Amino acid sequence: MTTSATTPVSTSNARPGTARAALGYRDFRFIWIGLFASQIGTWMQNLALPAYIDARTHSATWVAVIGFAQLGPLLVLSIPAGVLADRVPRKPWLIGTQAAQLMLSIGIAVLLARDASLWAIFAIQLAIGTFNALGAPAMQASIPLLVSREDLPGALSLNSVMLNGSRVIGPALAAALIGFGVSVPQIFVINAGTYLFAVAGIALITIPHQPTRIVEKGWQKVMGGLRIAKNRSVLSRMLISMTILSFFCLPFIALFPSIARLTFGIDSEGSTYKWLYATWGLGACLGALACGSVLLRFDRRKLIVNSFRCFAATLGMFALVRGPGLAIPVGFLLGFFYFTIVTPISIVFQVNMYPNERARVMSLWMMAFGGTVPIGGLVFGPVVDWIGPRPVLFIGVVAAVVLSWWCDLIGRPAQLLPEEAAREALEAGHPAALDEHGVVAGE
Repeated sequence: MTTSATTPVSTSNARPGTARAALGYRDFRFIWIGLFASQIGTWMQNLALPAYIDARTHSATWVAVIGFAQLGPLLVLSIPAGVLADRVPRKPWLIGTQAAQLMLSIGIAVLLARDASLWAIFAIQLAIGTFNALGAPAMQASIPLLVSREDLPGALSLNSVMLNGSRVIGPALAAALIGFGVSVPQIFVINAGTYLFAVAGIALITIPHQPTRIVEKGWQKVMGGLRIAKNRSVLSRMLISMTILSFFCLPFIALFPSIARLTFGIDSEGSTYKWLYATWGLGACLGALACGSVLLRFDRRKLIVNSFRCFAATLGMFALVRGPGLAIPVGFLLGFFYFTIVTPISIVFQVNMYPNERARVMSLWMMAFGGTVPIGGLVFGPVVDWIGPRPVLFIGVVAAVVLSWWCDLIGRPAQLLPEEAAREALEAGHPAALDEHGVVAGE
């Protein structure tokens, strides 16, 4: 049951805005640990299933189709799910969506054990993706409510660490278990069990309730997030940037096993592939952690621009290298700069909205960041099958260079921040967090 909004209190004496400060909040710490454990299981699955599909079909298109089943529903359901997040009690809703994914993961394990048809696997994976999409906006809107505004950057960087740390631990654990004879279907059963950690984390916390200020009905309520983003140019620019990044630059994520096989000659079911995947995840994890620690002293707007440039350079190197010897260290750098882009964009995005706007506006973020990646995979998967992965990777290089210009917020006029957020930043003693246009960007 949700409660009325209260100001969260940290038990940490760490510098405000850091990851350590965010961990000082009991409820944030509980949900973070629970989701981290659950995400480890998810990334065990995310390593095993695409590799299984690639080894079974030798088709980047099929890898993309199954990847779309997992993340594609975010594109369609995020907006209505954001509206639902404002209307239903969040704890039962979040627990229910996690429990549904638990049961469906057991179902897909049964299908894999029987080498069922690819379309049956697609259908169950689509159901898992649907429940993930229904719960994601509520989760993304709830977690920032568990910390104060000044510690939100640390909380968001830890969310990125959770996602990418699990990308390291999950594949490494899956590789070790497979080495001991654990099958791919059994990996899915283990993943199903890890959902219990997420359920426990949600059950142990209190999620503050943030009532909406404006009463909207029907289609107006569904389109509320779009209207907010349209009227606040810093939000719309970040959303457009994430959409372009996801579609043009990140298809390699959806097609990772096929790209490893075709570009570097790496067997998608072999140990080298698992090391490549885990090393890329480690880079992303450290990039996210750096954004909540050593990179806090830098203006996030400059960090975004420079990270796009570095990402473009490393993606180009990733396309040019031959063999796993160089692919693994370059993959590490690619992961690092990938999340020194995503993490500060996410922070700038979230601190420039009211707390009670988050459920509706974060649904757009989920569409741009999660829902667009599988669309890019569907479009570029056949291209990879036809002419190979390198041209697709170079398209991403060009897009990243363009985005390094588009995402330069410094000096752009008409960047609007909610008045309440500006006042809170000033009252918290952080006037340097505001530029002359009122954008909360960070030092």
